[in-house]
Amino acid sequence: MRSIWNGNISFGLVSIPIKMYPATEDHSISFRQIHTRDGGRIRYRKVCELEDKPIESGEIGRAYEDADGALVPITDEDLAALPLPTTHTLEIEAFISASEIDPLQLGDAYYLGTSGAAGAKPYTLLREALKRSGKVAIAKYAHRGRERLGMLRVVGDTIALHRLLWPDEVREPAGVAPKEKVTVKPAELDLADTLMETLGEVDISELHDDYHEALEELVAAKMSGATPAAEPGERPSGAQVVDLMAALKESVRSARQSRGEEGAGAAAAAGEAGDASEGGAEEEAEATVHELRGRKKAPAKKAAATKKEPAAVAEKKTAGARRGGTKAAKAAEKEPAEKAATKKAGAKKAAAKKSAAKKATAKKQTGKRTAS
Repeated sequence: MRSIWNGNISFGLVSIPIKMYPATEDHSISFRQIHTRDGGRIRYRKVCELEDKPIESGEIGRAYEDADGALVPITDEDLAALPLPTTHTLEIEAFISASEIDPLQLGDAYYLGTSGAAGAKPYTLLREALKRSGKVAIAKYAHRGRERLGMLRVVGDTIALHRLLWPDEVREPAGVAPKEKVTVKPAELDLADTLMETLGEVDISELHDDYHEALEELVAAKMSGATPAAEPGERPSGAQVVDLMAALKESVRSARQSRGEEGAGAAAAAGEAGDASEGGAEEEAEATVHELRGRKKAPAKKAAATKKEPAAVAEKKTAGARRGGTKAAKAAEKEPAEKAATKKAGAKKAAAKKSAAKKATAKKQTGKRTAS
C-alpha cells in the first residue's frame, strides 16, 4: 500500500515517525463522457486563457483570488514556511471519549503505520494506552494545504486516523424539521417500537452493493456483445397519504412475513388494542409514507417466480390436480363396494361350511341307527 503522507505523531515529548495510508477505497464503476452521435471521447483540457493553449500539470500552480478578482500566487515554499507545528506532525491535543464526537464531523479515514524500526516501541505504547483508556486522541495536522482536525483510535493492532470537520464547518439544521405541529399518540409509538424490534439488527459486514453488481453484469454483457437480459428494477410506488396506524400495522406484518416469523397477526392485534385504548378519540392523523420492503430477498424472489410461471405450466398443474382429485373420489366410491362384496363372499363360505357340517352329522347318525 502506498503512503500519502509522512510525518510524526507528537505525544507529549514522545515523537512517533509514521506514514499515512488510505483506509477506504471506492469500488464505483467510472464512466467516460462520449459524443452520443459517433462515440468519440469527450476530454477536458487545462488551457491558459492568456496563451490559449493546453498547459502541462507541471506548469500549474495555485493562487488566491481576492474579492476584486486579482490572483495572488501561493507557492509550495510559501506553505512550507508557515509557522505551524502541524506542518509535518500530528499534534495530539487531548484524549476524550468517542461519544463526545458528533458523527456529523467524521470524514475520511486513514491507517497510520510506523516509519522505520525506531517508531515501533512508541507506536505500540500509544496504541496500548488508547486501548486501556477506552478513549480516542484528538490531534491537529496539516494536509493538502490546510490544517485539519483528526481523531486517533485503535483498529485491531493499528492506529487509525479519522479526519474531523471543524465544529464551525457543521451547519445547524435550522428550518429542516417539519414546521407543522404534530401530536404522536402512545399507540403509534408502541407500534413503531414493535416494528423496530421486528426489523431487528443487521450485520453490516453482510450488506453489499446490489446496484454495483447489476452494473458489472450489464457492462460484461455489453462487452461480450450480448443483449442485456436484466429486467428493470422495481420502481418505488412513491409517497401516498395513508392512515398512519394502518401503515404501521401493515409494516409490522410485512416485516414479520419477510423474515419468516410466525404470528404475523400479532401486530394487528397489538394495533387493535392500541385503537381500543384510544376509544372515542378522533380519527388517526394521516401521514405520507412509503411502502415497506422486507429484508429477506428469498421470499420475494420465490413470489416473483410464482408470479412469472407460464400459463401453460400452471394450467397443466391445475389439470393434474383435477385428475388426481377425480381418481381419489372414484377410489373412495369404489372402496365401500369392494368391502361389501368381500364380506358377502365370506358369509357365503361360512354358510356353506356350516351346511356341510350338518349333513355330515346327520349321515353319521343315520349310519348308527342302521347298524343297531
